[in-house]
Amino acid sequence: MAIKTVTSCPLGSECEQIKDAVMQRCAWFIELAGTNPNTGEQVNERGCAMSWIPILLIENSKQQHHTSAAVESFRNEMVQANQTSNQLLALATGLPALANKG
Repeated sequence: MAIKTVTSCPLGSECEQIKDAVMQRCAWFIELAGTNPNTGEQVNERGCAMSWIPILLIENSKQQHHTSAAVESFRNEMVQANQTSNQLLALATGLPALANKG
């Protein structure tokens, strides 16, 4: 015998309901569209924004990691370019002591 799992709102509300011929929808009931990072397939699902928070936080952390890596790479390139410029300037002005610094 399989056990049925029912998800309920911790606030005691319903996401959508028709009441007095009017569709009442929770403000947190959203549609999320995008690409599943694990499978690559398109996702278009409706659900509670509160239930999406953990997934979106993980995705946000992943994007921040990529941004951090790009900034570090850019910084390393700028340090190298600055050192090269300093060496060229030192050679042009006849200050060999600065040109040999690394």
